[in-house]
Amino acid sequence: MRQTITHQKPSYGTELFSRIAPALRHNLLPGIILQIIAVALVLAYFGWPAAQPVFHFFTDLKMRYGLIYSLLATSIFGGIIPFFLLRMTGQIHDNAGREFIFYTVLWAAKGVEVDLFYTLQNHLFGSGHDLATIISKTLVDQFIYVVFWAAPCLTLVFLWKDQDFSLSRTRQKLNRKFFILQIPTIIISNWLIWIPAVSMIYLMPPSLQIPMFNLVLCFFVLLLAFLSQRPKTPKF
Repeated sequence: MRQTITHQKPSYGTELFSRIAPALRHNLLPGIILQIIAVALVLAYFGWPAAQPVFHFFTDLKMRYGLIYSLLATSIFGGIIPFFLLRMTGQIHDNAGREFIFYTVLWAAKGVEVDLFYTLQNHLFGSGHDLATIISKTLVDQFIYVVFWAAPCLTLVFLWKDQDFSLSRTRQKLNRKFFILQIPTIIISNWLIWIPAVSMIYLMPPSLQIPMFNLVLCFFVLLLAFLSQRPKTPKF
């Protein structure tokens, strides 16, 4: 009597974990360092008088140029710096010119979007740094804005980039795995980095929230690029 051996496919939960775990292990130390820097900046702002000229410098820039500052600064921290780091580490080989345009234009637009979103948050909840205000802003940020807009849109545009900017190939990838695995992977990874980070951002006055956002963004773009990489074809 022969025994039939069945091979069960891994569950979506297992596959989701297998996607998230390597990226988090790879970026754990940089992520911890970044959170320490964010906490240190908040502590410096509220408790270190010698650092105030630096904060005043960025406050003046933001107040003087408004959305233009957000556009240019976010393009630099989210686009230009990560592009050259990815290029130097060999993650960008072909289509470097198009990818440079992709990174800079995407994050320039996102800089304006996030600035407007932070302004909306300040209108809804005020600009105080009490616990109730910080929790309210963080919940709206991470569980409404990120889940229903920011993460799905970023996942989609990075998929388009990874398909060599082909709309037809991108449409072919919009399958069940994309919605059940890829988008949740980005959302969960986003939460682990941004929930503590946005709590620090919302502690700052409105004119310093975009500069703080840009520091965290630089690391997050590198993580997003790592998570959305196409599997490489094995060479034999």
